[in-house]
Amino acid sequence: MIGATFIVFVISIGADDPLLLYAKPGGYGVSPEQVQALKEKLGLDKPIVVQYTLWFARAAKGDLGKSIFDERDVSKKIAERIGATLKLGVASWIFATLLGVPLGVLAAVKRGSGWDYLGRFVALFGQAIPNFWLGIVLVLIFTVRLDWLPSSTAGEGFISIKHMIMPVVVLGTSTAAGYLRITRSAMLEVLDAEFIKLARSKGVGNSLIVWKHAFRNALIPPLTVSAILLTGFITGSVVTETVFAWPGLGRLAVDSVAANDFPLVTGITLIFVAAWVLMNFAADLMYAIVDPRIRLS
Repeated sequence: MIGATFIVFVISIGADDPLLLYAKPGGYGVSPEQVQALKEKLGLDKPIVVQYTLWFARAAKGDLGKSIFDERDVSKKIAERIGATLKLGVASWIFATLLGVPLGVLAAVKRGSGWDYLGRFVALFGQAIPNFWLGIVLVLIFTVRLDWLPSSTAGEGFISIKHMIMPVVVLGTSTAAGYLRITRSAMLEVLDAEFIKLARSKGVGNSLIVWKHAFRNALIPPLTVSAILLTGFITGSVVTETVFAWPGLGRLAVDSVAANDFPLVTGITLIFVAAWVLMNFAADLMYAIVDPRIRLS
């Protein structure tokens, strides 16, 4: 968290002089005294390491500073947008899980059949398509040509199911493809194990073998990816939120980068990195829940 926020902090301040942002609205005529006062107000008169140390000390207490343009608390601006990002991320994660995992199991069980080739094609197709391209194509088809779905949430007082369909599909497609490949590989490995052959020789039904014995033992790789991908939905929704004008953190991050609002950029980065750290830790804890061997050791 310290490394990521420090890098973004340095790049944001080094990209442009933040004092110029204050000079633009008023045009020319900013006196040297005003410049010095702004430097002291923003802490820009100190070495950059000191600036970052002071920022991180305030951030540890919950104070992420104020946005340069509207002087509003960064934490409040993030709180206003994080709900929309969480809603999109969780919905996309559910969509990807419900689509990718069953298709992966089906492709493994029907290895070498048409279902297997179809699953592998879907996996390759889903991971190869850029999100921004898929989003634009869906807008052209379902908004411009058919007028079935809204292209953005602009001007709407709430986010409805119709607003969510295309962003969820775009954000979840590549992840569903990843789930499919990982689940298929894990299932194939388990289905070739000796205890599965023993269960078949004892006359255990195929459905029981697949879902109770094979699937439970193949859960570790998809479970590992699921926790990380859920965070990826939240932090990686920048492109999708921009294409569909989604009022979330991803779009706020793009706007803050374009405006060089370094307190807001650094605050959003801190939230994103914290989500990565926590979800990776949660994935490690879930291993012990799913696999008794890890818990016992």
